[in-house]
Amino acid sequence: MVSIEAFTKLALSFPEVTEAPHFEKKSFRIGKKIFATLDVLQNQVCIPLSEIDQNVFSSYDKSVFFPVPNKWGKLGWTFINLKKVKKSMLVDALTTSYCKVAPKKLSALVKPKIEE
Repeated sequence: MVSIEAFTKLALSFPEVTEAPHFEKKSFRIGKKIFATLDVLQNQVCIPLSEIDQNVFSSYDKSVFFPVPNKWGKLGWTFINLKKVKKSMLVDALTTSYCKVAPKKLSALVKPKIEE
């Protein structure tokens, strides 16, 4: 389980991220682009992923990672259950979402370096 406070601290730890309201939720943005929303009442996060990344994370455990059940889900928007997610998996998913949305110079700061 990851607490609301721990999630917020993690989301704000990425370069140039700001927090802003988004309807009844909190959003975490790079500029005007959202890379995560937080629904405090549902204890749930929503992030944009590629179709491949959504499939990879969802295959881990469909009660932890699952597509939004509408057209947004088909576009890669994925829910994360904070009551069940392991912190290491959340860090991986949030980093993936951040890198999808952030400019290349910012995503390069957080992407793992792969040695050849």
